[in-house]
Order: sequence, then C-alpha cells, then structure tokens
Amino acid sequence: MPARVCCCCAALRPRYKRLVDNIFPEDPKDGLVKADMEKLTFYAVSAPEKLDRIGSYLADRLSRDVVRHRSGYVLIAMEALDQLLMACHSQSIKPFVESFLHMVAKLLESGEPKLQVLGTNSFVKFANIEEDTPSYHRRYDFFVSRFSAMCHSCHSDPEIWKEIRIAGIRGIQGVVRKTVNDELRATIWEPQHMDKIVPSLLFNMQKTEDIDSRIGPPSSPSEGDKEENPAVLAENCFRELLGRATYGNMSNAVRPVFAHLDNHNLWDPNEFAVHCFKIIMYSIQAQYSHHVIQETLGHLDARKKDSPRVRAGIIQVLLEAVAIAAKGSIGPTVLEVFNTLLKHLRLSVEFEAGERRGSMGSVTVSTSTKDNDEKIVQNAIIQTIGFFGSNLPDYQRSEIMMFIMGKVPVFGTTTHTLDTSQLGELGTRRIQIMLLRSLLMVTSGYKAKTIVTALPAPFLDPLLSPSLMEDYELRQLVLEILHNLLDRHDNRAKLRGIRIIPDVGDLKIKREKISRQDASFMKKNGQLLYRHIYLGCKEEDNVQKNFELLYTSLALITIELANEEVVIDLIRVAIALQDNAILNEDNLPMFHRCAVMALVGAYLNFLSQMIAVPAFYQHVSKVIETRTMEAPYFLPEHIFRDKCMLPKSLEKHEKNLYFLTNKIAESLGGSGYSVERLTVPYVPQVTDEDRLSRRKSIVDTVSIQVDILPGSNPVEDVVTATEEITFEALKKAIDTNGMEEQEKEKRRLVIEKFQKAPFEEIAAQCESKANFLHDRLAQILELTIRPPPSPSGTLTITSGHAQYQSVPVYEMKFPDLCVY
Repeated sequence: MPARVCCCCAALRPRYKRLVDNIFPEDPKDGLVKADMEKLTFYAVSAPEKLDRIGSYLADRLSRDVVRHRSGYVLIAMEALDQLLMACHSQSIKPFVESFLHMVAKLLESGEPKLQVLGTNSFVKFANIEEDTPSYHRRYDFFVSRFSAMCHSCHSDPEIWKEIRIAGIRGIQGVVRKTVNDELRATIWEPQHMDKIVPSLLFNMQKTEDIDSRIGPPSSPSEGDKEENPAVLAENCFRELLGRATYGNMSNAVRPVFAHLDNHNLWDPNEFAVHCFKIIMYSIQAQYSHHVIQETLGHLDARKKDSPRVRAGIIQVLLEAVAIAAKGSIGPTVLEVFNTLLKHLRLSVEFEAGERRGSMGSVTVSTSTKDNDEKIVQNAIIQTIGFFGSNLPDYQRSEIMMFIMGKVPVFGTTTHTLDTSQLGELGTRRIQIMLLRSLLMVTSGYKAKTIVTALPAPFLDPLLSPSLMEDYELRQLVLEILHNLLDRHDNRAKLRGIRIIPDVGDLKIKREKISRQDASFMKKNGQLLYRHIYLGCKEEDNVQKNFELLYTSLALITIELANEEVVIDLIRVAIALQDNAILNEDNLPMFHRCAVMALVGAYLNFLSQMIAVPAFYQHVSKVIETRTMEAPYFLPEHIFRDKCMLPKSLEKHEKNLYFLTNKIAESLGGSGYSVERLTVPYVPQVTDEDRLSRRKSIVDTVSIQVDILPGSNPVEDVVTATEEITFEALKKAIDTNGMEEQEKEKRRLVIEKFQKAPFEEIAAQCESKANFLHDRLAQILELTIRPPPSPSGTLTITSGHAQYQSVPVYEMKFPDLCVY
C-alpha cells in the first residue's frame, strides 16, 4: 500500500501528482482506478506540457515499487503509462517517451520474468506508435542488448524460458520496426547491433524440429504459431529484418549469419545453413541477390583451408542461393562466381593430390575418406557451375562456355588460364574431366539459332582438342558437349543407342532446311568435325559408349547440318572407317574393328533413309541383310552383346559384306548428286593437335606433299621453283629442325586452299605442279621413273602404310620424303 498523506498536505501538492496518486487503489488487486485514470488522461491531453512531469513522477513511483517488489503497483503504473502513451500524440510526448523508456529499462533489468515480459509488451506497444517528428537523440543500444540476451534465456523451467525467449524476439522485432520507420533508422544496421540481433534470431530458429527443405519460399506461419513457437516467431522476425535491408546494409545483415554458422559448426551437416539462405534469398529485394552471392564467395575464400565437408557445405549453400538468384537479377557477379568456383576446384584437386602423395609408401595412413570428401567438394562445385550456367540467358551462357573452355588444360599448350603446375598428370586429368563435366551441364538445353553461334571458331578448336587425348572418358565428355550444341531440335534421345533402325520415319525426327549460315559453317569447319570423328573411332581404349556417341555425332550432323556436299563427305568418312577396319593399319583389336564396321553399317542405314535415295537404301539394306546371315559381328546388335563370337581375320570376307564406293556413287549419281569426290579417299588433315594431344600422328611418313598456295599460278611456279629446288634445298626440306613456324603457316595455307577452292582448280594445280616435280626430281636425284601406261595415269601419294590415288597425273613414289 502506498504511503498516504494528510488532507492539508495533499491540497498543497501539484495537481498532476494528485491525479497520478489517485489511480492507485489501496489494494493493488483491485487494479487501476478507471475513473481517476480518465481524469489523468483528460488532464494530460488538455495540458500536454505536463506530460514530461507526469512521466517523471510515474517513473519514480515505478522504480520504488520495483525495488520493493510491489509487482501489483508496477502493473498498474505500466498500464497507466500505456494508456497515456496511446492517448497523447503531440510534440510534447518526446520527454514523456524518455521517462517511459526509462521505466521499460527498469523492468527489463529486473530478474523477475513477469516484469521482463511486462516491459517487453509495453515496448512493443510503443514501437507500433508512429511519431510525428523524428527523434535525433534517442538510441536503442540497451534494448538491443537486453532483448538479445533474453533470446538466449536458459531458465530451469521450460515454460518460463520459452516465455522469455518469445518476449526477447518480440522486443527485437519492435526495435526493428521502430528504427526502420525512424529518420535515423541506419543506426540499427550498425555491425555492433547486427552482431547481436541476427545470432539471437538464428539461435531460436535453430531449435525448430521441422526445417522446410522445399525449393520454393516457405509458407508464412499462422498467427497462433507466431505467438507460441519461438522458432517460428524468430524466422518471421528474420524475414522482416531482411526485407527492410537496403544495398548498403546488406553486408552487415548477412555477415553475422556466416559467423553464427561457423561458431556453431553448422556447415556439416548444412541443412540449417541451406534453410537460412533460402530465407535470405526469398526475403531480400531481388536486385540485391548478387550481393549475397558475393558475400558467400568471400566466405568460401576465407574458409578455403577448412575441412572438405565444411567447404562442400558452403558450396551447397551457394548452389541454393544461385538457384534462386538465377530467376531474378544476377548482377555483375557472373564471371566472378565461375572464376572463384574454378579456383576452388583447382585447390580441391591440389589438396587431393597432395594427400595422395603424402600417403605414398605408408600403409598406416588411409586417405580414402579424405579423397571421398574432396570428391564431394568437386561434385558440389560442378553442380553449382552447371546449374548457374544453365539458368543464364543465351548471350551470357555463350560467354561462360568460352570462359570455362579457356580453363581446360591441354597437354603441350599454355593457352589455358588455370594453374595446374602443382597438380601433376593425374591431377591435370582430373581437372580436365571436371571442367568438361561443368561445361556439359552449362550447355545442356542451349538452343542457338545458328550453329556458328553455338560453335564459334575460338570455342570449337579448343573443345575438340581433348577428343584426341588418350583417355576415353575425356572423349566421351567432348562428344556429349558437342551433342548438346548440335541438337537444336531435341532429336538426341531418339538416336540413343547404336542400332540398325528398320524405319527412321517412326522416330519422327524434327529437322529444318539447312540455313546459309550453317552451310557456310560446314564449309569452314566440316573437315575439322570429320577429322575428330574419324580419329575418335581409331582409339584403342574405346568402349561401347564411345562408339554410340560417335554414331550419334554423325547422325546429328546429318540432321542439323547436311546438304548434298556434306552428305558426300560423310559417306567418304564412313567408307574410310570401313577401309581402315579392313586394312587395320593401326593394329586395332578385332573387337574394335568389328565395332567400327557396325558403326558404319548403322550410320549408312540411317543416312540412306534420311536422304531417301531408293538405290542407295537398297544397297545398304542388302549389305546389312547379308551381314545378318553371314557376319552378325558386323552389326551393333551383336558386337556389343556379351560373349559375341569374333572372326579371326577380316581379309577373307566377301565383298558383299562391305559397302562399295562404286555402288554408292552409281546410286547417288542417278539421283542428281555430284559423286566425283566419292572416288577420292578421305584422308584427315594433319595438324599440330596430334603432337599436342600426345597421340600418334595419323601420318607417320608422307611420300610427297604438294603445296598449293592461294592465288598461285602453276606457270609462275615453274619459273621460281627452277632456282629453288636443288640438292641443298631438298636437304634443308628434309631437315625440319628450326622450321616449325614456317611449316605451320604452310600447312594452314594448304588446308585453307583445300577447304575453300573448287575441286577442279585443285586438280588442275596438282597436275601442273606434279608434272614439274616429276621432271626436276628425276634430274636431281636420278630416280627411275616408270612411265605411265596411258595419259590417264595417277599420282600416288604414299604414307608409311598405304597409298592414296588422287588426280590424274603421272605415278611417282617417294617414301618418307616431304617436298615443300
């Protein structure tokens, strides 16, 4: 019971004190005296200048009651303050607010949970009041600290600590609402405040038992859940906090999240971390998504020496963030994301290789667990790269394809920008495979209008370089990437698996007429594609999947890029593969030779139905029918089956088992095709890629190589060459040391000439130059030249194992001699 004063003394006291005293009953159980409270409220509204005195007097009374543990009178005082606060909205309320906040602070400092909850409720009511003018001197540092401490309450009674934690979360929510609506709202975003607010919310969110793992934004909690569950209330407050963050405040809001996850070891397992960043990405404004990605990349750099599972957890969080951000604004971080991820990919491989080297010679140290952990990191990086790249618009995706391709290391070159000096051969191979896997995911679903957009020259050349590596897995990845870019009408799934297709029409293949740009692309790059397919079929370590992918490559080129000239070239490639399997110049195993024969048969069956030339289809069908009866190991359905019986040799087989050039030329010539080039055997171009890819060159020795420079005149060549071709000149031509650059340029000019010049012009210049070389070499070397039996003789170019007839000239053979 408050102290009572005599009537004489009471009459001399100020009116506001008398009004305040009257609201307190003799017994606090009776509660606030409503009639006297109405008088006090009317007086405060009528004389707002007295509000500060009323507040100060109420604060003094409340302080005494708190110290004396008079909880009943404390409740009455706070109820009176709340009513006065809600009733008065004049400018004079500023001093009253200071008294009010002082009383709230007293309650929060008390050790009684009921008073702490009471103070929090009053502060929340105050936070919902919109003030007319900003307060430039008011700060909430104490309330941030106190409410944050309440969020970590560990009271022995579960019901009490739950009530205190809920009060602390609601108090933080009130501080956030009050400060963001204030002119000085930036103060709440200072690091010293965020370092308390964010971990307090995450600490309570972490206690939830059912973490939403859906990709979409989690559903909003109901009002009942907000009041009863600290985890749900904390999550709602966290969303509200992030939703009010601006670009300048984003770092201060996100960095405490990383610190909390680090301090509580929440990266492994990382379910809670993923949940937090889903909330972050769905709560912030879309244009700030790239800022969160930048912060995640920075944290990944800071934790690069941590355990593999921690790094994998961070990368998986990045994947979730990227998956959400890719639907909106990515900002300027596209290349930074890929560059950072590729750097960590290299570091992971380097750590893996270092652990493996450190364990060599030791039987007690097992690194299998660490290797598996590093593979988890690497797979997470690849998934992130692939998902990010596949969600980018086409113009950005093409840039990323070039960027990743520039990182793929190729033996013998230094054009790639990824440092692999510390990895060794096995580490470099690992990097190659993972980068190509990343590129495969980026190219998935990419649909370019023209093939030159999907396969520009700066991208095509380095892409095909790994297809010559002595690694079947690398070659498979290159072919799959090529399929992603070639298949613009989603036909690849219909061609899956190498087989003899009875009726191609049943596949319902989608195709369009080849455009002028695509035709131009094949004129420039067709020989490059043929070369890599041809050489890919000759690799000794090919498995069934390699042959299936090579078959699909030929089929997709036929569907997407084939005109009459391309069809003739593809048939030449197929016949060359058949001849190579028969002659076996590369000493391939019998299985590989039969597999190549099966591939040729399956492809020519597909091609003959696609171009719809009845005579050609009849010849192909007849050969396949004969093979079915006499040589089933030449068919894909049999050769790729387990325990297939293989022949001892192929030399004794009848011609009716093979596809014959003269039969094909006769059938196509009757349908209007220009078949002159079918009589010229296909020989792949010789480039420096054979040396750079560390594989055997397709040409061991060249008998004679005739250079035809662009714009050269055969008559002028006779005059100039007379002075140049001497014994010393030939000696220098054979000794090629120190002349690599000149040779490379000459090869380029020859290739360009043969790609672009008409066939008739090439034949005429070959004949002229060959005749001249015939006469001059006969004089210098005194060689015995066998005269042609008739003017229709042939020039035979002899390699280390085979002879190829080309244009009608005299027959000359100079083994292992290269004349320029």
